[in-house]
Amino acid sequence: MELEPISTPAGNEQRHGHIIAAWKLAQSSPHTLRAYSRSMTDFCSWLDARGMDLLGVKRPIIDGYRHTLAGSPATVAAKLAALSSFYRYAVSVDVIGGGNPVELAKRPKVDADHSSTEGMTKDQAKALLKAARADGPRSHALVSLLLFTGIRLSEALNASTTDYGHDTGHRTLSIRRKGGKDGKVAVPAPAVDALNAYLGTTGRELAAGTAGAGLPLFTTATGKRWAASEAFRTVQRLAKAAGIEGKISPHSLRHTFATVALDAGTTLHDLQDSMGHADPRTTRRYDRARGTLAKAASYDVARALA
Repeated sequence: MELEPISTPAGNEQRHGHIIAAWKLAQSSPHTLRAYSRSMTDFCSWLDARGMDLLGVKRPIIDGYRHTLAGSPATVAAKLAALSSFYRYAVSVDVIGGGNPVELAKRPKVDADHSSTEGMTKDQAKALLKAARADGPRSHALVSLLLFTGIRLSEALNASTTDYGHDTGHRTLSIRRKGGKDGKVAVPAPAVDALNAYLGTTGRELAAGTAGAGLPLFTTATGKRWAASEAFRTVQRLAKAAGIEGKISPHSLRHTFATVALDAGTTLHDLQDSMGHADPRTTRRYDRARGTLAKAASYDVARALA
């Protein structure tokens, strides 16, 4: 039975802003912070409409909320994970007692070996690069960097010019990985050419081993760091201009990087390192030849013992 909304001086986000803010400060990844913040706002709004208090929630309330969530199993699981993170934090700082109400709530099963992201064929990837080149130096530099290195959009946009350098004869980009870990990726020649052309148009000349004075790698015309939402829409617009159907996003370029690398003979172990995956099952999602009988280990053993 639905409870009638009640009038309160302020919603849950206002009343409990101090603990919500502290929880947000504990997040190390900007991407996680954005996703968790959206999930918390949605949950607080749901609670507000029913006259419930964020710090008085018990498991039955979580079970009820779970049934209202729409989207894929991964989406629902991610929203519940955000709430579990908040309540785990609240318990740790003694704001609530009785344990984490989300901990034992049933969550959708997510197939770790499956990715719902739409990738591109090699011909589509080439068409996207062509469209990006025609669009301008910044678009070409972004698409080239994402497609030829497989880094995430957030990793590219959070990088600065001083992160773009050299290491043992390789052109590299130092990035902050998901989860706050530092990483370094090799930037191949096509992406180097695109980045150099773009940085040259902004007046930032590259010297050996240096690249400006710590300015954002990707900026707007006013010099501000390029917003993720704008860069996201740029990739979508370029995909449409290239005649690519489907829901193409910046993550589609990362997906394409992985599948093209595996098709070209890159080992799963090397790809896992290149993409910064902590769990090898995440990398295995991109192996389109996985599970085919032609790759059965039995054939390798038979050849070895022949």
